[in-house]
Amino acid sequence: MSVQSSIVNRKSKIALYWPLIKSSQTGLLLATGVAGYLSAGTRIGLLTLLGVSFSLFLAISGSTIMNMWYDRDIDAKMKRTHKRSAASGELNSNEVFWVGMIISALGVGSAVLIAPLYGFVVFAGWFFDVVVYTLWLKRRTAWSIVWGGISGAMPILAGRVLATGHIDLVGILLALAILFWIPTHTLTFSIKFRDDYNNAGIPTFPSTYGETFTRATIAFSSVLAALAIGWAGVLIGISAGYLRLIIVLTAGLLLLAFATFRVQSEQINFGLFKYASLYMLSAMIILAMQAF
Repeated sequence: MSVQSSIVNRKSKIALYWPLIKSSQTGLLLATGVAGYLSAGTRIGLLTLLGVSFSLFLAISGSTIMNMWYDRDIDAKMKRTHKRSAASGELNSNEVFWVGMIISALGVGSAVLIAPLYGFVVFAGWFFDVVVYTLWLKRRTAWSIVWGGISGAMPILAGRVLATGHIDLVGILLALAILFWIPTHTLTFSIKFRDDYNNAGIPTFPSTYGETFTRATIAFSSVLAALAIGWAGVLIGISAGYLRLIIVLTAGLLLLAFATFRVQSEQINFGLFKYASLYMLSAMIILAMQAF
């Protein structure tokens, strides 16, 4: 095989694996971890910050690849996901498994080397995502999203733990903000793709409890997320200007959340889905600004 052919094959393989890490989702969770680290306002260590980014990126990516490996059968039944390389058969399932495990081990292992407690929290996030959520509960109960939410809350807690050396109230509140924000994001998604999930046999809130209850849950969880992140912001001591900005962003989130509850509109529902990600990313940037 020529060198040029080998390079092309490697690029092709990367192109097949890249969608398996869900780069947008991974990037957002990575941003929460970095924000958690910077929220302590401690002196920024460039090497430590790079270590946080490296370990979290690998751990999150590895867990997502493991999700794709295990869910390849149900992904193949859904219009939205049937072209994913693990579901379509473009990638060998055994290869996907080992790539996911190796990347996961590198991420968790490097986190442990940086700091044991930080590594433990990173591992907890991986365990809740892969074992509890994906392998155990996703195909059994609609409430699996709670455990998936715990996994999503671990990166920001891990970042905070690394900066402070312990688990504090601010870290818990930041984790709760992510935990309560996730239903705002995932439940709007489950409404939009309700038929897809039904075809795959995955229990969701809309199929189990109906859309009215699901929309009420979205609105309620949005309120809890707003309260948690606002309380954390006050305890961190962010400036009045940044706090007012968080309040404005939160008002938009709550307005859309209650609008989707009161008015069953696909447009409003999708607007909330998009805004929820923008809201959390903006909040993370504001929290990170504490370090500067």
